[in-house]
Amino acid sequence: MNTPFATIPDDGTPLRVVVVGAGGMGRAWLRAVESSPLVELVGIVDLELATASAAAASLGRPDLPVGAGTTALASDVGAQAVINVTVPAAHHPVTTEALAAGLPVLGEKPVASTVAQGLSLAAAAELHGQLFMVSQSRRYNRQLFDAKRLSGSLGAVGIVSAEFFKAPHFGGFRDAMDHPLLLDMAIHQFDMARFLLDADPVSVFCEEYNPSWSWYRGDAGATAVFEMTGGERFVFNGSWCSPGQETSWNASWRISGEHGTVLWDGDNEPVSSVSSGAGAGSEDPGQEIAGSLRDFVSAVRTGSTPMGEVHRNIMSLAMVEAAILSASSGARISVDALLEDSYQQALLAERDPAVLEVLKSWTSVRSALAGGSALAGEGVRL
Repeated sequence: MNTPFATIPDDGTPLRVVVVGAGGMGRAWLRAVESSPLVELVGIVDLELATASAAAASLGRPDLPVGAGTTALASDVGAQAVINVTVPAAHHPVTTEALAAGLPVLGEKPVASTVAQGLSLAAAAELHGQLFMVSQSRRYNRQLFDAKRLSGSLGAVGIVSAEFFKAPHFGGFRDAMDHPLLLDMAIHQFDMARFLLDADPVSVFCEEYNPSWSWYRGDAGATAVFEMTGGERFVFNGSWCSPGQETSWNASWRISGEHGTVLWDGDNEPVSSVSSGAGAGSEDPGQEIAGSLRDFVSAVRTGSTPMGEVHRNIMSLAMVEAAILSASSGARISVDALLEDSYQQALLAERDPAVLEVLKSWTSVRSALAGGSALAGEGVRL
């Protein structure tokens, strides 16, 4: 990250937060917040006040303050941070408003509806000196950390593959969307692959399809091959309409290196062909959204950079957009070209002059997102 963000020193009291969005995922976050000793829920925001009040009542706190405006309620209740669990289309306006009010934000994935909007949010976080962290909750899994640790014994890793085969009957918007698997689910596996490889995408070739028995209007199956910055390949093969012998929601993973292989079924302990796994285990990152919440609070308190910090997380959404563009065009897509197009869109769409100046100050999208890491030299010049 280019600009250090403000911290809130630990005074021994929980971090006071408001949750924005009281739908299904919002309810899950509300339960996680209520069960954490690190935070105190001081308000719920939703455009439908009745929905917010019902969520408060479901927690046994019918008198909890609710409101329709994020910064207004946050100010009224003395909130110190915002948890944004709105629909993707609202991620940009809600997060922008909170950052401008001096509030750090923990947001549900994806970072925004588009990479261009994500770039705007990264610039806004720089401008206001506030943390914006995206919750990629499936990174917070001890077994995933163990798989990464075991892969260190494989020598050079050249191939990581993930198989994802489920058959959920959601009903509602997912059944009608254009790219249900890639847009709504695959970002988890794409982000996990970045974590396992410590690498970012260079290019992708992707094919989408829809089996004849699919109950989705859009393509519910996809296969994507990504070239990563270390020369590795990440292969994703998935379907959301494959009943029987289903994989974990985390997918089933194979990490292939010069000396052997690590396998992880997504639900049980990973196994390695070259290591018993004995010895010191990986750190425990916490579990899913509870782990994400813990990481956020630690970052706000100490200034450490959490997994999912906005600059670092945008590349996961870029993988989704690039895969969809490849499937739509039938061509291999350069991620740098996608980033350049998104950057130009961000410049044209930005309405805040100060955020626009931050965007214009970037010499390269990759260097801005990498925050001066070794990946910075690989970016397109803009």
